Amino acid sequence: MRYAEWCIAAPTLEADIAAAAMGLDDIGHSRVLYGSLRELGTPDAGTDDGASYANVPFLDRPWTDWSEFVAANAVLDSAFTLMMEALANGNVDVLRTRLKKMLQEERYHTLHGRSWMQEVNAGAALERAWTESLQWIGPENSDVDELHRAGRLAHGVRDLRRLLGERLDGKTPPSGLEWGGWEPIRRRTQPGGIDQATLDMLRGLAEKRYMPAGG
Repeated sequence: MRYAEWCIAAPTLEADIAAAAMGLDDIGHSRVLYGSLRELGTPDAGTDDGASYANVPFLDRPWTDWSEFVAANAVLDSAFTLMMEALANGNVDVLRTRLKKMLQEERYHTLHGRSWMQEVNAGAALERAWTESLQWIGPENSDVDELHRAGRLAHGVRDLRRLLGERLDGKTPPSGLEWGGWEPIRRRTQPGGIDQATLDMLRGLAEKRYMPAGG
């Protein structure tokens, strides 16, 4: 949804189109992932309040500057893609078979983000996105490493951190992360959640309020 908010506000027409296309890609990817989770016995998350969504803080509020879009595209999207790659190469059959096409589409997202990262000075936004990406991956010896040891993920925490740095042209990741307030379900250390306007929109989509009459 945050990508879609920039589909008529990006610096160029090409970037407008890319924002819309990537937003549509990610909607499709979410549908596939949620469908796979249902098959694996995981119930849908609730939509009663913003805190029920397991999103990184970077997505809590609409982005007010193009540098935030670039940081999300280059860093957060890369972290999410790496986790999908780890799942696609793990031993959960339903994920191995369904994530291949998603990863092909995500390669375009990666190229777009890296290209804009060279054009825009997104220093503060990049630092924040990187920190939140590492928090989303989680600390060592937590659930990600347990899933790796069980074969469900092809990579553990250390490998995911290293691979993320490589995707970002070897830039040095943030150090000294604090894990005291880390939530293993929401995968973040900051309290809060998505803004009310976005929450209302997501509720409307879930309840099909925006469907044509008779749809």
